[in-house]
Amino acid sequence: MATTRRATVRRVTKETTVRVSLALDRSGAVRVKTGIAFLDHMLTLLGTHGHFALTVQARGDLDVDLHHTNEDVGIVVGQAFDQALGARQGINRFGVSYIPMEEALARVVLDFSGRPRLVVRQAKGSAAMKAPRGSRGVYQWGDAEHFLESFARASRTTIHVDIFAGSDFHHTVEAVFKALGRALAAAVARNPRVKGVPSSKGRLW
Repeated sequence: MATTRRATVRRVTKETTVRVSLALDRSGAVRVKTGIAFLDHMLTLLGTHGHFALTVQARGDLDVDLHHTNEDVGIVVGQAFDQALGARQGINRFGVSYIPMEEALARVVLDFSGRPRLVVRQAKGSAAMKAPRGSRGVYQWGDAEHFLESFARASRTTIHVDIFAGSDFHHTVEAVFKALGRALAAAVARNPRVKGVPSSKGRLW
């Protein structure tokens, strides 16, 4: 019987305390509480559509702004994926997903290569380029992109995000996080035809 791939990671700084538990092979409850409601919603979508058991708890200096909490949650979620995958043997390694959300359409393509990189391309006029209406502290596309960059770096993953359409900010970012969840699920899936590390050179980096 294959070993269940799971990890629990805790990060404590003077700005935040973050704890993440992840089980890649068990579709279960997704519980997220970061103090940033929009991020909670996006991570719930990621776990639900990736079919992961995921718990995220964070407490941060939100009286300053959401920057530190958003970044550190991205780091710890990324570390949890990295640790749960271990040597990354026997996995598909690559994942791709297109997700529509009403008028929005996003694609995420990723590679658990060990070489962290985030590349984002947006259609001209995409809603992701526009900050939503609201006061200081409202989640914006720059925050989502910073989360993705922190996640890519900590999980040692190459991630390409393409936003083809989307006039509504919420729909656009939701399509991205759903696509990320589905692409992650495809990439971490065990493949019986893959023996050892999925690389012709015998190692990923």
